[in-house]
Amino acid sequence: MTGTRGFALFLTVAAAGALLNASGAGSATSTANVRLKAISARATSSGSSLVIEASEPVPYVATRPDPFTVVLEFRHATVEGIANSVAAGRGVIAGVTVESVDSMGTPAARVRIVLVQPVAHRVRSDRNNVVVDFEQPPAPGASMQSRGLDPISALQVDPASVDPIAALNANLAAGGPTAAAPAVPAQAPPIAPPPPAPMAQQTAATQGGQRQYTGSPVSLDFSGVDLRAVLRTFAEISGLNIVIDPRVNGTVDVALKDVPWDQALDIILRSNGLSYSVDGTIVRIAPIDALEAEQKKISDLEKAKAEAGQITTITQQLSYAKGDAIVALLKAASILSNRGQAFVDERTNTLIVTDLAERLNGVGDLISKLDRPQPQVEIEARIVQTNKNYARALGVQWGFNGRVDPALGNTTNLTFPNNGSLGGRTGGAQGGGTAGTPNGGQPTAVNLPVAGATSAVGLALGSINGAFNLDAALSALESSGNGRLLSTPRVTTQNNMAAEMTQGIQIPIQTVSNNTVTVSFKDAALQLKVTPQISAANTVIMNIFLENSSPDFSRAVNNIPPINTQRAVTQVLVNDGQTTVIGGIYTSQEQAATDRTPGLGQVPLLKWLFKRDNLTEQNTELLVFITPRIIKG
Repeated sequence: MTGTRGFALFLTVAAAGALLNASGAGSATSTANVRLKAISARATSSGSSLVIEASEPVPYVATRPDPFTVVLEFRHATVEGIANSVAAGRGVIAGVTVESVDSMGTPAARVRIVLVQPVAHRVRSDRNNVVVDFEQPPAPGASMQSRGLDPISALQVDPASVDPIAALNANLAAGGPTAAAPAVPAQAPPIAPPPPAPMAQQTAATQGGQRQYTGSPVSLDFSGVDLRAVLRTFAEISGLNIVIDPRVNGTVDVALKDVPWDQALDIILRSNGLSYSVDGTIVRIAPIDALEAEQKKISDLEKAKAEAGQITTITQQLSYAKGDAIVALLKAASILSNRGQAFVDERTNTLIVTDLAERLNGVGDLISKLDRPQPQVEIEARIVQTNKNYARALGVQWGFNGRVDPALGNTTNLTFPNNGSLGGRTGGAQGGGTAGTPNGGQPTAVNLPVAGATSAVGLALGSINGAFNLDAALSALESSGNGRLLSTPRVTTQNNMAAEMTQGIQIPIQTVSNNTVTVSFKDAALQLKVTPQISAANTVIMNIFLENSSPDFSRAVNNIPPINTQRAVTQVLVNDGQTTVIGGIYTSQEQAATDRTPGLGQVPLLKWLFKRDNLTEQNTELLVFITPRIIKG
């Protein structure tokens, strides 16, 4: 039973091999049916054209090995019986030769066009025809650049050949091919390229954010061609030593006209999700994920080798820096390896680090740079508060008493009223003595004195019989005052360290809740909080909190005074030793008041006997200055 199964398996393998051989032979036969039939030239208004007629549409590779030669190669094509009707000297075409060649073990047809002088050309397909268009040659004495030709069309080829590895290395430096969607695999006959030709200076660079390609221009027209065969074509075009990864597969469908070969290779690689790596003079082409996986393995291997060394321990006593801060920095900056550790002895502020010897060298250098004394800054603040007061007041008081009485010898001669009196009723007597007596004070009629007057003058008048008495007093007051309060808190601190200075009193505040007495304290003080930062330009950046609070017991409520507060919170940049104003408040208060008798107080001239004027002005100005000084040495 086992022998029968083995014999059946042998027959199956043999039949499959025969089918594969038949399929390969049929494919080779079908691809060799393409034949070049005729070559002709024609003149056009814009130049000359060379027409290559084939038995069916055929892919081709066009190259320009030198300014005077254009080469077209057709793989799997024959030239038996081709009619070459191109005569020498037809326009810019000096001659056309056709030959059969062997390209990578497959037959191919090569058409070489020799030009009279360098002109721009363009290759295009027109069904079964491949047409090469040449522009008109420039007029005698005229340069190609004056005709506005494209740099690629001008074919300014440096005769010196340059290693194409330099171009690909420059491509990698400029970013290299990137991943793109992979193409759908398919089977198609390969197309052979022409042999390598002298190449121009090839460097890829980045100008203005765009890649620049300067390889020799080529024209490609592939439809369903095997990707590996196309990559081998670039090996012959550029002269590169190319190794293709076994995982590279797919087909190529491109139609490129006069494109630098390095740009064409870049586009085809990106279209199929491929990239390359350069090893000496060999270029390896593989899928991007494969190259990335290999690079990761190499990186992991190098990392493992680096971490396989001997662990060493160093100790260093810190003089200025805190050990905990250095340990946190070493861990956060990933300076230590995976096997490295760092500890600190808080009693002696000694740093203990264990790691590989290579890593410890960098750790020692870092610690020596960080464990340095920090410069100190003296910050001085000046709070200047000025007050200016002015007050002026002018008032009047007068009273009178007039009587009609037979005892005084004056009467009304009426039964009623036979006597009477008229006098002021606003308050006490005006003037000295007993009210109503000739030499005494008179009842006040207008009482508009100046409170706390420092100047006053009085006038008393009376009749001989005392029937009418008048007493008047004029009072005036004028006062002015200037005040200046200067507070200068000063504090010294290290760079990037917060400092605080406070001077003042604490006001006790008593509260009663649930039969419980609680006493809390409120600060009324001059307080300065600042955090300086010294820059490399010898300037100081400061975060400042400045407050000047004082209690006002004259307006206390339940023995708790209100607190007058001036506060500034800001961030400033000041040069060393210079003074700047960080804030200021200016207030001006002016008040005018008039007390007068209705009606009479507005009568011209007489109004001064019936009114009192008060004028008060108060100006307050607050300025806050700050001065940092870096302490040298």
